[in-house]
Amino acid sequence: MADTNVIKLPVTEERGPATKRARPPQFDPEEEEQNRQKNVKRVAALGEKDGSVKLLEELVFGAEAELLHRLVEERTDTLLVEDEDEESGESEDESEARLQLQPARKAAWVDEDDELEEEVDMKHRYRRHLVRGEAESTMTKQKLQQRMREQFQKSMGGAPSWAESGAKKKKKKKDENEEEEEDDLLRRTGNFVAFSDTLPSGIVRMKKCLHANSARPSEDRLTTVQFHPSAQVVMTAGLDQSVSLFQVDGKTNPKIQSIHLERFPVHKAQFSRDGETVIATSLKNKMFYLYDMMEGRVTPVHSVRGLNEARVKEFSVCPEGGALLLTGTNGYLHLLTLKTKEVVRSMKINGDVCGVAFSHDSGKVFINSEEGEVYVWDMRSSRCVNRFADDGCVKGTSIAASRNGQYLACGSQSGVVNIYSQEACLNSANPKPLKAVMNLLTSATSLTFNPTSEILAIASRAEDEAVRLVHLPSLSVFSNFPVSKRKFVYRASCLDFSPHSGFFSLANNKGHAPLFRLLHYKDF
Repeated sequence: MADTNVIKLPVTEERGPATKRARPPQFDPEEEEQNRQKNVKRVAALGEKDGSVKLLEELVFGAEAELLHRLVEERTDTLLVEDEDEESGESEDESEARLQLQPARKAAWVDEDDELEEEVDMKHRYRRHLVRGEAESTMTKQKLQQRMREQFQKSMGGAPSWAESGAKKKKKKKDENEEEEEDDLLRRTGNFVAFSDTLPSGIVRMKKCLHANSARPSEDRLTTVQFHPSAQVVMTAGLDQSVSLFQVDGKTNPKIQSIHLERFPVHKAQFSRDGETVIATSLKNKMFYLYDMMEGRVTPVHSVRGLNEARVKEFSVCPEGGALLLTGTNGYLHLLTLKTKEVVRSMKINGDVCGVAFSHDSGKVFINSEEGEVYVWDMRSSRCVNRFADDGCVKGTSIAASRNGQYLACGSQSGVVNIYSQEACLNSANPKPLKAVMNLLTSATSLTFNPTSEILAIASRAEDEAVRLVHLPSLSVFSNFPVSKRKFVYRASCLDFSPHSGFFSLANNKGHAPLFRLLHYKDF
């Protein structure tokens, strides 16, 4: 019986007769050194094919000194490369050139349809704005993509920051750092380099920008230009039967919206006090339009209850909002509410009305008559509280009041613009002008104060370049506007400043709205 506790060994091949075991060879240092050198040579041969295998086998077979020496050299080389990168002082052009030499990245995925040379119909209404000529009735997909990219960059004022190359981002960061250093310098130097808060006289610092309506010039004379009361938007309107809105950036001024009013040449268009509605009147129509910008709806107002006028042409938006002051014939003024579209009150002066201006608190309204008299009406009681003759005026043409309640300007057919104190006009029966501006030789048809009440813009639509800017604190005219020997203003029919006086624009008879950046003012 076999013993179950015996562990059987694996079967091995049969061996020959046992021989006497040989003694292990004695350790020979010279022979060991020779074997070691052979192993090092074999490892070197293997290292030519695979560096990691070479390092591993050198570590296994020995050559520790050689391995440590190599690691020290690699560490030193790495440190030198990092130091060179930090202290190289490579120029921005060289950096950009080096980035351009780098291989372009491959796309994450490729659409096979993009490679097809398919022609796209450019006559479609969604693509007409991309066409630059009649010959471009069709366009390849690649060219259309490039055209759309160019238009996007133009509307953005250049390539967006996320699309800039590494060198441009580096340069932009450097410029920002320089600006921060300049700000630190200004803080340290204090009042020696501080800017003045008051507008200096003599020369007005300004920059001519692209026309405000360059994205859609008018085909006829412009009659209106006005900045939005709260948004960075400007509106233009004219005899081409259109009202257009543009975003103001001073570079591209892209168009936001344009509406066409059939058989309705626009004589005047104004924003409502809240900036949500545009009111537009024409030359010979009793009807006027209301354009709701929030809903994009144009509503014609065919009749107004209680209004006995043949046409609605001139009007002013009341500062309190929700009402219009319509200029009628034979000296009548009608107060109309936009909510009910009816006249709630009427006023009358002697002679025809040639201009209306509200006081800063909207409680009074100044009315200039063609007979050269100025009437002051109380809006709440509908009573005339004062009346005086404009000094030296034979026929009045325009009137404007400053927002700070300090000045009142009256224009005449002779071109003289008298500047009064509002307080004197409210309390005196014979106020004397603070200044008579005589720089215009033809009828002063447009007067506008800037929001800070530091500039009065005056213009005449009867002559080219007949525009002047008056510095009110000193009551002097700026000598550098308009630029001599260079026509760009032409005959101006409307003037306006942006809400914080950063921009100034006007409407001329060429269908353009020249735009100027007033550099003294930092905000729009």
